[in-house]
Amino acid sequence: MAVYRYRALTPNGVIVSNRIDENNRSAVIKKLKRNNLTPISITEQIGLAKKPAKSNKRNVKDIEDIIKNVNTSNIVTNREKKRESYIQKINKALAKTEKITTRDIVIFTQNFYLLKKANFNNIHALNTIIESTENYIFRGILEDILAGVEAGENMYTTMEYYSNVFPYIYINMIRVGELSGSLTNSLKQAVKYLDDSTNINKKLKNILIPNLVQFALLLVMLVVGTLVAVPAIQNVFDAVGTKDTLPALTLWFKDFLDKLIMYWYVPTAIIGAIVVFVIMYIRTPKGKYNFDYFKYTMPIFGKLIFALDFSRLMKAMLLNLNNGMRIQEALEVSKNICKNYVMLSIIETSINNILIGQSWIEPFERSGLPSSMITEMLKIGMKTDLSEMMEKLVEYMEIDINNIIDNIMKVLPQVVYSIVGIVLIFFVLIVLVPALQLYMGNFLISAAGF
Repeated sequence: MAVYRYRALTPNGVIVSNRIDENNRSAVIKKLKRNNLTPISITEQIGLAKKPAKSNKRNVKDIEDIIKNVNTSNIVTNREKKRESYIQKINKALAKTEKITTRDIVIFTQNFYLLKKANFNNIHALNTIIESTENYIFRGILEDILAGVEAGENMYTTMEYYSNVFPYIYINMIRVGELSGSLTNSLKQAVKYLDDSTNINKKLKNILIPNLVQFALLLVMLVVGTLVAVPAIQNVFDAVGTKDTLPALTLWFKDFLDKLIMYWYVPTAIIGAIVVFVIMYIRTPKGKYNFDYFKYTMPIFGKLIFALDFSRLMKAMLLNLNNGMRIQEALEVSKNICKNYVMLSIIETSINNILIGQSWIEPFERSGLPSSMITEMLKIGMKTDLSEMMEKLVEYMEIDINNIIDNIMKVLPQVVYSIVGIVLIFFVLIVLVPALQLYMGNFLISAAGF
């Protein structure tokens, strides 16, 4: 029997850890679950197995026989094995600080998809991927997933324990694939989801980060210039006795900053109270619903967020319909792909409409969120072939999403440039105009009495 060290979650939310002797990881998982413990991590403790019974000491004659018959190649091999084990221990120690990146999940998903496409079963595919996984922490998670699969569980149930590693939507894509019997197609969608998310994030970072840095620098220059340069210019004016004064806007902004620094605790308390109020409100069901509705209707990004959620819902439904599910069952399984309360409420209304014999498309149409083209395609599909029409709908939505992203990439830089431009104009009026006034020297004429 091997020795395993586990970390698990009690029903009260307390994390416990201990050692346990079992034949394999699956047996450990089963034993923990029988004791109402939710496994977090399970690692085999090498070198902690029970020591074998002591053997009798050999006499001198036995030792001489061993020396005569010794195989030096075996000694070298054993030394190499020992050296490799030390290297592995060092790598594991260094890997404790290694983070799991999106790239690790993308590579795992791509490899798993290719192996499933080659008709590998889940256990064989996971074993193959684990052997080639370089990230030790991620390898441990994959081993836990493998242990769960060997114990007869679905992959997504173990992935839910690692919600901090796998995105919510990703887990539910795997769930839809396993429950509908189309895991290969779900993995294909998951790969595309991760690639699209990575590409969108890269595009947004390329636009936002340089402009945000520029905005922050201008803001710092504005504050420092007002607190340092403006008083210095005022001191020069006072020293020469000129009647010229600094621009009214400059004096107002300096007075505003002085009061802000003096009574800093007032705006800090107001901002803190607003943040706490918003967070507490969002945690309520009504607040969460209103916040999710704002996500779908917000400027610039609202249409994209809804289009992505609705597209994933249609893809999940298409998988389920192609595997023989009815529309109601397809909606029930596919709703797990969504986390937005607004979308979930629309889906629940659609399911209720089916139960009372009404159209399941009507709640989507009444919400006003999808375009009329989308709802009309679904209505035509109900009269002809829904699966075939949903395939065309998914293709149409892919084109629509790409168009929305292109429009965002055109509009977003203009919005950011406008904000940076306003701060730049403010900096010129507050700081540079007094500096130019000092440089031109007109105040000296006034000081001389001319």
